[in-house]
Amino acid sequence: MAKMTTQKMLTELSKIDTPSITNVVATYPKNDLCLGLYNPWTENWYTDDSIRCMYPELGAKVGYAVTCIYGMPDPNFSRLSFLDVIDALGASPKPTILVLQQKYPPEIAGKVGLAGEIMVTAMQSVGCVGMLSNGPSRDIDAIRAMKFQYLLSGASAGHGDMAVHAVNVPVNIGGMDVSPGEMVHMDENGACKFPADKIEPVLKNVKALLKDEDVRITALRKAKNAAQVKAAFAGHSYSEEDE
Repeated sequence: MAKMTTQKMLTELSKIDTPSITNVVATYPKNDLCLGLYNPWTENWYTDDSIRCMYPELGAKVGYAVTCIYGMPDPNFSRLSFLDVIDALGASPKPTILVLQQKYPPEIAGKVGLAGEIMVTAMQSVGCVGMLSNGPSRDIDAIRAMKFQYLLSGASAGHGDMAVHAVNVPVNIGGMDVSPGEMVHMDENGACKFPADKIEPVLKNVKALLKDEDVRITALRKAKNAAQVKAAFAGHSYSEEDE
């Protein structure tokens, strides 16, 4: 059988929910199918509950992280613009996810409706399939029709002057540390990351995990008493304490 291309593997990963991806990335380190890429509690490899998925109906998106930092204009630094973000998106392997950290004063941080329809149209034209940000954005209805995924803190209708402070640097979004070029997988449950050289093992292991879980869930749905539930769990690949 011919080896699957990276693009085909990414397509397959986009059909899988993010919690299943986390299960093989790091969640269950005692399980043979878990790659154990991070200590699941102490390392910042998935997002917390401060991040909302705007379009759950779009399902999962996966892509190479391109990162940037936005904040207030600084008269001493004005060398970067949104076009530099577009250049970085264009230069990255595809598909991409823009991971945008917002650094604004607390009094306005919740009012920055940063990326709108025009910015997203430009991003999508260079292969970007979604944006993950620790702040709000806007044009929610217009972008829904574009099939572009938004994971944000929320929505806000407007903004003032803003500036790009850095492109392709390490960022932190909702408790998740992301470096340029890492893989980001995200859906309505949130986002997680893993190294780009782990695409193949992540896909292989998550398919095996889902097959195993399908057998178990089928048995649980047929169960009529506690003994049958226990029998279904007897073949569980996770430890009882993990459950």
